[in-house]
Amino acid sequence: MTGVEFSRPVDDRHIPAAPLHLVASADECAALARRFALVAVLRLEARIALDRIDEAVTAAGRIEAAVVQSCAVSGADLAVAIDEPIDLRFVRETAAAADEVELDAGDLDEVAYAGHQFDLGEAVAQSLALAIDPYATGPQAEQTREAAGLGGAADTGPFAALKALKRD
Repeated sequence: MTGVEFSRPVDDRHIPAAPLHLVASADECAALARRFALVAVLRLEARIALDRIDEAVTAAGRIEAAVVQSCAVSGADLAVAIDEPIDLRFVRETAAAADEVELDAGDLDEVAYAGHQFDLGEAVAQSLALAIDPYATGPQAEQTREAAGLGGAADTGPFAALKALKRD
């Protein structure tokens, strides 16, 4: 678990009864911004309740963050607030029984770990990355498109080719 920017190891033998409040330090925020190619991560917090169910540990709560990313069109700084639910299940690693593995919908948010520790902070960081819209645009996007001769969203969207086929 070393080398991750926001490490918060949890021992599965000692699951706390009270929800955990994870807060990233300024250095951790800066490292996460570099990792996810953001202008800045201004704040990252998570409140997560852990519960043991059979051999798994469930983690449910919310992630709140304030990030600054680049507009996908203009490149201008774009402030974004993130408030997302988190619902994960930590399970011990098992040897794969076959080359092909089928997943149920409930298996998609499982995080495998070895030994007795899993990294809740890394899971929060990965959930933050998934919550960021890589194609977010700011107020200057339309003006930048027009200046570059790209036209509006109707001219470049998924139905632009169909518009060219339309008869008047």
